[in-house]
Amino acid sequence: MPAAGPWDRALATLCQYQRREGHAWVPRKWIGAVRDEAGHQHPIKLGIWLNNQKQRRAKLPGEHAKALEELGA
Repeated sequence: MPAAGPWDRALATLCQYQRREGHAWVPRKWIGAVRDEAGHQHPIKLGIWLNNQKQRRAKLPGEHAKALEELGA
């Protein structure tokens, strides 16, 4: 199985945030972290990442846009 890339790690962090907070309205300065399959922790500037995804929504691949929509982002 291929290693998850940066987009997948950021999405996993957003999923964690949404489960914990009950929504996907991430403050711009919020930084989270996610562990990969090897156990390495990756800091994610989630608020900035999500803001960038929203600004580029029209250019996102369909599966990315759908994943964000399903989380309410």
